Amino acid sequence: MRAVPKRPAAKGSSPKRRAFSKAEAAEFYRRLAASRPIPKTELEFINPFTLLVAVVLSAQATDVGVNKATPALFAIADTPQKMLALGEERLTEMIRTIGLFRTKARNIIALSRMLIEQHGGTVPRDREALEKLPGVGRKTANVVLNVAFGEPTIAVDTHIFRVANRTGIAPGKTPFEVEAGLERVTPAEYKLGAHHWLILHGRYVCKARKPDCPVCAVADLCRYGAKTAPAEMIAARAGAATPAPLTETSVSRPPARRARRRV
Repeated sequence: MRAVPKRPAAKGSSPKRRAFSKAEAAEFYRRLAASRPIPKTELEFINPFTLLVAVVLSAQATDVGVNKATPALFAIADTPQKMLALGEERLTEMIRTIGLFRTKARNIIALSRMLIEQHGGTVPRDREALEKLPGVGRKTANVVLNVAFGEPTIAVDTHIFRVANRTGIAPGKTPFEVEAGLERVTPAEYKLGAHHWLILHGRYVCKARKPDCPVCAVADLCRYGAKTAPAEMIAARAGAATPAPLTETSVSRPPARRARRRV
């Protein structure tokens, strides 16, 4: 009997990658935690309100750019009451260097008013209430809950979306799918810092244009098929410490065969 030829994959599709085991996911976070023992946001803030404002300003902007504008702003407007007193026109001038500054200024004034009228001038520790504020979506709410109130939430931005899909630890077509996947696979002891480890890894190592695989602490766990060539990775890691091996329950890769020398 002739073997039936395999149907070619649909155009644009990619082969399904092996999912992370529990041991691999735990090892993934263990290494990221070891590389950054004290995970924290790079946004500068004074209190929950200024954190909220900083995160709203950071949408489609860099943390570095936001941090250049906020010290002068927070020096005179670190509460919703002071922000309203500052006014939209002056606020707009103070954040002109940040993308979408007019829309963001309008939202910050509006959310300051809502905080005063509906929450007594304080930032609510409640996702639903946060998401009702102008300019605040699920990602912003998750950041505030995590950083200001110590909730084990995982905010999915472009960096985390890329890392989750590229490494294969929590692939998804939407930020919400990735968030749900990360919630399932992230061990409880790492959930509080997961957001920070993932975003910093995406910002400085697993970069968008060219991931820095030779210095990546989780390169051997990563499912990304276009990593830096093995020879380059070996050379770059020659003097680096080898990460601790996975547990016996995890899947290990066989050592690469040596190329036979031609006589």
